Amino acid sequence: MKKLSKKEPKRILFVYNPKAGKGTVVKNLHEIMDAFAKAKDSVTVYPTQERGDACNLVEKRDADLYDLIVCSGGDGTLREVVNGLMKSGVSTPVGYIPAGSTNDFARSLGLPDDIKEATKIITRGTPFLCDAGNFNGENFVYIAAFGLFTDVSYATNQQWKNVFGHVAYILEGVKSLSSIQSYEVQIECDEGMIHGNYIYAMVTNSLSVGGFKNITGKNVAFDDGKFEVILIRRPATIAELNDIIMSLLKQSFDAVCMQSFKTSYLKIKSREEINWTLDGEFGGTFTDVEIKNVQRAFPIMVRK
Repeated sequence: MKKLSKKEPKRILFVYNPKAGKGTVVKNLHEIMDAFAKAKDSVTVYPTQERGDACNLVEKRDADLYDLIVCSGGDGTLREVVNGLMKSGVSTPVGYIPAGSTNDFARSLGLPDDIKEATKIITRGTPFLCDAGNFNGENFVYIAAFGLFTDVSYATNQQWKNVFGHVAYILEGVKSLSSIQSYEVQIECDEGMIHGNYIYAMVTNSLSVGGFKNITGKNVAFDDGKFEVILIRRPATIAELNDIIMSLLKQSFDAVCMQSFKTSYLKIKSREEINWTLDGEFGGTFTDVEIKNVQRAFPIMVRK
């Protein structure tokens, strides 16, 4: 990883999604550039044109030309930049100006939604080596998940700020238990073998998911080589369904049908194909999945 000097001007590759957060970055572009200019940094600006653009740009960049890669957009934009960085094999510090609808990962790292404050952290902060995940060969930043909740998160264009609160509302309208979609899977992890029928599974390295804060507890370390895993088993009775709904509304995961644990890897097998989401975006359909924690995978600028 390149060492950054606070006194010396930095050469920055600035990648942003012009459509993120209803054009938030575009509206504040002058303010961002002004902050870099005051720090005497030189900046190459690139607005993404399509999905996958940021990943390709960062992967194929001339690493010797840049001291810092700054991205602005939602968590999906950050994932592309980190994915490209890891594929390139050259670790350059990443600065993140969150401009999406939920900004879960930024919130977990204490990065502010305020663009001016976020830019200050990039110019005055320090790089922190953060874990990432590898999902069947593709890298992700903070979450891989399947089930009822994930369909809501990427199918509604992030209209719902609190995904879990909205899903609790959906579950309250369930007419019968048989109408709830579930998946029978076998899971291999640090804990051993787990088998069950689940309506939701989440593998994460974050304090916030879908606007739901502290869902994985308060003892989350972003560089310990471990994921936090939450599974929600298919309810067998109306009482168990109500228990799940109440837990979601209370913003807790303490229902009888819920289990959580830490692990460095998972191998998940299912008889039917399952849709997955990676960092809030559609990640593909699979029957066999291998997820590995890549410890201290990339440096990201945070407060001191």
